[in-house]
Amino acid sequence: MNLPNYFLADLPPEAVLSPAMIAEACQALKRNREQYLASRSTESLVKTLSRVADEWLLEENPFRQMALRLGPEQTGFSRETLARGLDQFFGQLTRDHFHALLVQELGDVKRLDALCSTPEEQRHRRGSIANAPEFQVHIAAGTLPNPVWTSMVFGLLTRSAQFVKCASGASLLPRLFAHSLYEADPKLGACLEVAEWRGGAAALESALFAEADCVTATGSDETLAAVRALLPVRTRFLGYGHRVSFGFIAGEDLYGASAKKIIARAADDVVAWNQLGCLSPHVLYVQQGGAVSPEQFAAQLAEELERREQSEPRGPLPAETAAAIALRRGIYEVRAAHSPETTQHWCSPGSTAWTVVYEMDTRFQMSCLNRFIYVKAVADLTAALQGADPIRGKVSTVGIAVPEDRAAEIATQLARWGATRICPLGQMQRPPLTWRHDGRPALGDLVTWTDWEQL
Repeated sequence: MNLPNYFLADLPPEAVLSPAMIAEACQALKRNREQYLASRSTESLVKTLSRVADEWLLEENPFRQMALRLGPEQTGFSRETLARGLDQFFGQLTRDHFHALLVQELGDVKRLDALCSTPEEQRHRRGSIANAPEFQVHIAAGTLPNPVWTSMVFGLLTRSAQFVKCASGASLLPRLFAHSLYEADPKLGACLEVAEWRGGAAALESALFAEADCVTATGSDETLAAVRALLPVRTRFLGYGHRVSFGFIAGEDLYGASAKKIIARAADDVVAWNQLGCLSPHVLYVQQGGAVSPEQFAAQLAEELERREQSEPRGPLPAETAAAIALRRGIYEVRAAHSPETTQHWCSPGSTAWTVVYEMDTRFQMSCLNRFIYVKAVADLTAALQGADPIRGKVSTVGIAVPEDRAAEIATQLARWGATRICPLGQMQRPPLTWRHDGRPALGDLVTWTDWEQL
């Protein structure tokens, strides 16, 4: 399968983009949006997006096949990791999930189509309609596809023309998704543009930002500050900066078959997308007092990660990343030799494919990622939160494995502490479509409202 040159990212590597090309592309997107997208019903868009997602789940789908064939070299993810990630993301794009999202965010599935009212609004003779920006720009970071795919889906759902700017060398998966949309509905695809260039191209970015009504960006806090500084005052900016995540495992459930299931779910979170992204755990806090001790948990997790390496290999890393992991391993090898009662570590033989470090020290540690996980022993959740206090306010997700009768209490404690998403261990990299990223509205951040107060 050869992709036609529908998008700027389809141009050959030697092609040079100019500010004029960017400005012309933006104007074309706005015209196409007015002609093909602005009047589309929400239900028709949901139908198209759901159909495209269903096709991505089929083994014979050519876009999926291309992602699995070219993706390992261009993204660093193994074929198996990519396949699992595709299934989990596109499996969320169903009619029922879209409807749940629209009701959660806007109160009514048809709120983007016409003035409408909830029962409470009807009693007060009020109605409202939600409107999204005419033209959105998305600044994507890295090779993890889920954030940019989600932005593209939400932009289409809210009837915005969109320009997706990818990092240099990272456009494959967004481009394939855009092509699949174009094939399913050429008029819809004509309201999308995908391009890539190295960050810091001031002339290109100035031309792009001058046209935007709304800019979304994912990346480091420094990147977000730089983007914000370039935007006109009138432009809405939605930035998603650096966040980290961790897990908490209660001691009561660490026995027999239950412990094995929890360890398997912990491995799911470490392996998913190679532990990259804000939703992956850096640390697993394991409560003492269970039939399986925190140290035993770490040892069994290492065994599980070795099994996963056989069925879902991590894939090769750049030399500098592998060297950083090897250096960090060396530090813990020395510590384990001198203080085996407080520090242990387990490593994949002959490679940097996975690493487990066990410590009694509860202080949160930033992982090297790429399947490098810390296991820390704690007396209880309060001790875990004390250890995680340095990252308070920067936490995206907490994955938990706790007794059902204590789950609500523990979730409330985590929420009061500042966690914006709490989920079962094993689902940290699998947020639902209705997830409020960083605790903010998924669609609500994009729209403006018109209220109609009736006589």
